[in-house]
Amino acid sequence: MTNPDHRFLLRAVELARIGAEAGDGGPFGAVIVRDGELLAEDWNHVVAHKDPTAHAEIGAIRQACLRTGHYHLPGCTLYASSEPCPMCLSAAYWARIERIVFANSRAEAAAIGFCDDELYCELGRHFTARSIVMEHHPLPEALAPLHLWAKNPGRTPY
Repeated sequence: MTNPDHRFLLRAVELARIGAEAGDGGPFGAVIVRDGELLAEDWNHVVAHKDPTAHAEIGAIRQACLRTGHYHLPGCTLYASSEPCPMCLSAAYWARIERIVFANSRAEAAAIGFCDDELYCELGRHFTARSIVMEHHPLPEALAPLHLWAKNPGRTPY
């Protein structure tokens, strides 16, 4: 019997190959599995969709959420052909994915031009020290929607 981690990781790698051959974007694939069932899969579509967020992991998370009818994916494993970038890792946390299994390391992806080290460093800096100019302009009116949501007894916390 084949190890399920190995089988699903090989599928993520196969998706990365399919996407790379198609020229849809970077060589990355991802699948999401719960209780041995493949819920969703995708490959990188950054170039094809002209969308910098069209990473394989993001696509798989979106599909899995649509399939399950929920914005959280408890009990799920994300299999990725390479270590997720900061955006995809953050999305996995937001989706409450329980486990991530990946094949290629960040260093291996960086060796072919996909280096996330600078972005990982940027995220740890105070917003005033980031390379993108960020300005805090507090407005009293901006607090109203926050208070409105907090006071709404019918809100759906996430």
